[in-house]
Amino acid sequence: MPPSAVDVDVDTKSISAYGLARSTVKVEKPPLDPEEIRKTDEYFCASLYLCLGMLYLRDNPLLREPLKREHIKSRVLGHWGSDAGQSFTWIHMNRLIKKYNLDALFVSGPGHGAPGILSHSYLEGVYSEVYPDKTECETGMQRFFKSFSFPGGIGSHATPETPGSIHEGGELGYSISHAFGSVFDHPDLITLTMVGDGEAETGPLATSWHSTKFLNPITDGAVLPVLHLNGYKINNPTLLARISHEELTSLFIGYGWTPYFVEGSDRESMHQAMAATLEHCVLEIKGIQKRARESKKAFRPRWPMIVLRTPKGWTAPKDVDGKRLEGFWRAHQVPITDVSTNPEHLKLLESWMKSYHPEKLFGKEGKLIPELKALAPTGNFRMSANPVGNGGLLRKPLDLPDFRDYAASNLEPGITYLGNMSNVAKFLRDVIAKNPTSFRLFGPDETESNKLGEIYKAGKKVWLGAYFDEDKDGGNLAMDGRVMEMLSEHTIEGWLEGYILSGRHGLLNSYEPFIHIIDSMVNQHCKWLEKCLEVEWRAKVASLNILLTATVWRQDHNGFTHQDPGFLDVVCNKSPEVVRIYLPPDGNSLLSVTNHCLRSVNYVNVIVADKQEHIQFLNLEEAIEHCTKGVGIWDWASNDQGEDPDVVMASCGDVATHEALAATALLREYLPNLKVRFVNVVDLFRLISETQHPHGMSDRQWKALFTDDKPIIFNFHSYPFLVHRMSYKRPGQKNLHVRGYREKGNIDTPFELAIRNQADRYSLAIEAIDRVPSLHNKASSIREKFMNLRIQAQTSAFENGIDAEEIRNWKWPFPKHTN
Repeated sequence: MPPSAVDVDVDTKSISAYGLARSTVKVEKPPLDPEEIRKTDEYFCASLYLCLGMLYLRDNPLLREPLKREHIKSRVLGHWGSDAGQSFTWIHMNRLIKKYNLDALFVSGPGHGAPGILSHSYLEGVYSEVYPDKTECETGMQRFFKSFSFPGGIGSHATPETPGSIHEGGELGYSISHAFGSVFDHPDLITLTMVGDGEAETGPLATSWHSTKFLNPITDGAVLPVLHLNGYKINNPTLLARISHEELTSLFIGYGWTPYFVEGSDRESMHQAMAATLEHCVLEIKGIQKRARESKKAFRPRWPMIVLRTPKGWTAPKDVDGKRLEGFWRAHQVPITDVSTNPEHLKLLESWMKSYHPEKLFGKEGKLIPELKALAPTGNFRMSANPVGNGGLLRKPLDLPDFRDYAASNLEPGITYLGNMSNVAKFLRDVIAKNPTSFRLFGPDETESNKLGEIYKAGKKVWLGAYFDEDKDGGNLAMDGRVMEMLSEHTIEGWLEGYILSGRHGLLNSYEPFIHIIDSMVNQHCKWLEKCLEVEWRAKVASLNILLTATVWRQDHNGFTHQDPGFLDVVCNKSPEVVRIYLPPDGNSLLSVTNHCLRSVNYVNVIVADKQEHIQFLNLEEAIEHCTKGVGIWDWASNDQGEDPDVVMASCGDVATHEALAATALLREYLPNLKVRFVNVVDLFRLISETQHPHGMSDRQWKALFTDDKPIIFNFHSYPFLVHRMSYKRPGQKNLHVRGYREKGNIDTPFELAIRNQADRYSLAIEAIDRVPSLHNKASSIREKFMNLRIQAQTSAFENGIDAEEIRNWKWPFPKHTN
């Protein structure tokens, strides 16, 4: 063994989940008297009884007759393992909400952990308020049980149907980032967040612990994480449950937290330990905030957190048929799976459920008895009734400046080169200035790189880490900033989701190639929004806006690894009710689209616009008209007025439009009798049939734009197949020939990258010649010339490392409004 190697020897007794409570906060004076202990534990039992009822029962909800096979659901679905720990934590937070009038929200991180949350919503009466058929009585309880994981009912996550939820947990790893998003600019809110120890193994969760470096104790609320170590995932031990206290403490101190442990299984002592520890943490949070707010000096403290260790499936039978249940992975999902076919196990389930004494807890009418009901907060102090958990109730429209005031001035369309981001950056600067507590910009260390640095004049980067002297020189760092930057797409996306779901607005900017990192997060958010449309009491939230730049066609210098526009394919798979994709061709179009997206609600809006200087095509009025239509003919680029075109040249995307226009100019110069119609697409979903998407167009509109019998050369920003898919069964679809990114790239010049993918002007012009039947061999020499020009362009790029002047600074050669 090398001399530096050290054996890690963990005392398994010290990390056991069983026995009397052990806690960091010493319980010298028990916070709960014997009567409070009794009531707290009975409330705990009521919650656990409901959890089991949701898993198993479709009838006989209070076991007032012997449990029979027909009372059991045909398919027993759901998870039990994390329910007790979540319920236990919720109960103890309720006590502090009442004692200190806390504004609190609960985020459930463990996957499929909804029963522990739903049970409290039902016990507190919130569930019956939003679902009047689920009344607080025996009949209502029966309906409540049956609807769980049942066709026509609700899922086993904390889905949008769950009152007070902003985090479904369908995919693990985002509870902490969502929780932080909810407390930014909510100074009085404490978001109590259960983190499952399985979830804690994910990369997104690991990075999100760093969120404390962005939390301002003056202007923001606080997140109180409870890491629930119950020891097992579906079939394996969890990592953090099998390391020593010393190692676990070091880990979280390293992240910037102060961890407090509560461990054990003896309920009486655990109630005392949790009551004392949770109160200590809440008071510590309040003390931090008081100090910062009175001094008006923000600082980064070590915020408190709790490590809660309980047995997996706490309070379940110790074993079944000689096999370990409580405290083992068998308690993760449905703890006894065969109660419908095994009479002995059915009796065991009945005995287990009766051990909670439902007849004592719910009384004759099946309603929680008054002395227990009194333990819960009332009104909006109930965590499942907190308006933050239905953020649309708090959302107010942004105070937006008039985007028209930011239009590019002295513009010569088709001639002028400008950065597409320059004016939208000024617009966003003033959006931040006018909405200082309800709008934030999020990005992974790329705001300056993405040419949005103008916004720092209104809101600097949030930063509560250490400052160096050199940070004063262009660092743009401030404790009270409005720009959230961290090199973790998962964390910033989670912040943004939590921020908008709790009633505010935001925009995320990112390099296009690496937005794939959050494919699945956006997928989950789309599913959330779609389900919210079916939940009547869910108020609409601000749209999740994503600005993609540093696009595929301008990643030539970074190479093949940075060239991927496929995020659009991911978004196109989502429900047409909640997704929108815009590819504005120039700066004024980008302004119009951005203004529209910031005003919208309940969508995921994706805007694709490159950050480099590009030729500008439309004045402001033209841009507004064009973006309003989403697709249109550019008459100034066409020469088919009053006649049928011979070919339709179409484009979608800024660089794609540039090359398609250059190809159109070539055709008009060398083949002046050829009638070319130019069509540009801003709203990608205009390509879809009106029967498939709200923004889709009819076949009649399609024919009016693209014809049904003429070749269409379509230059697309992303992968060509997507246009074919979206235009499926369109009239004349066989005439549609799409060029775009074909997964060909290297360290190229911009034009050479286009040539590699046959999306350059010469390739497009050649394609048009090949597809127009009337040309046949008449244009052979011109076709040959275009091939030679393409070869010359490649040779120049290889020899000089830069595209030729006539390529780099191409301008539209015809008077814009004459033909």
